[in-house]
Amino acid sequence: MKITNARVSICSPGRNFVTLLIETDEGIVGLGDATLNGRELAVASYLTDHVLPCIIGRDPFETEDIWQYLYRGAYWRRGPVTMTAIGAIDIALWDIKGKALKTPIYNLLGGKSRHGVMVYTHANGNDIDEAIDQAARYIEIGYLAVRLQCGIPGMASTYGVATGNQPYEPAERGLPGENIWSSERYLLQVPKLFEKARLALGQDIHLLHDVHHRLTPIKAARLGK
Repeated sequence: MKITNARVSICSPGRNFVTLLIETDEGIVGLGDATLNGRELAVASYLTDHVLPCIIGRDPFETEDIWQYLYRGAYWRRGPVTMTAIGAIDIALWDIKGKALKTPIYNLLGGKSRHGVMVYTHANGNDIDEAIDQAARYIEIGYLAVRLQCGIPGMASTYGVATGNQPYEPAERGLPGENIWSSERYLLQVPKLFEKARLALGQDIHLLHDVHHRLTPIKAARLGK
């Protein structure tokens, strides 16, 4: 079996998803996800201009050799764009391998070991009570884990608190917007959020929070304590 063609599909909403399709001479097509929120076109260009021509004619079953070739063969390594592109190819090649062997991919990776996987959802609000109320609604419909984010007093906006009716805050495209930030106010507010959330939601629910690199290491440690 040989790879005969590979192409990238960029689709809505707002070019938010990038899908890689790898075709073979036996008619099997593998799909890989190449989405990098907010920088989708960078990955699409890296794939189309630099990577996909290198895999035409190769054996799609050589997943490890192709991964090492794409990673070690490039002068520039690592980084979100490069690794997203290589990851998409790896996923698509495993998809081809599973289809060719007529078996789920997990059978090629050690076999099935669980019947389900826990997922989490985003609960946010302009203040603590609003965030907790939203979390309670998600728990009521069956979620076992909830990410909590809330507004910070004295700050017009903060990461993780979506605008409008969005369930989460999508990655920004283009140049990022500017925000007023105060680590001191943030460090005062977040412990209050979780203290009140535990009282309201109980001890069994998994609670998450995303600082998203807005604290220095020592301040992050302080928040954890």
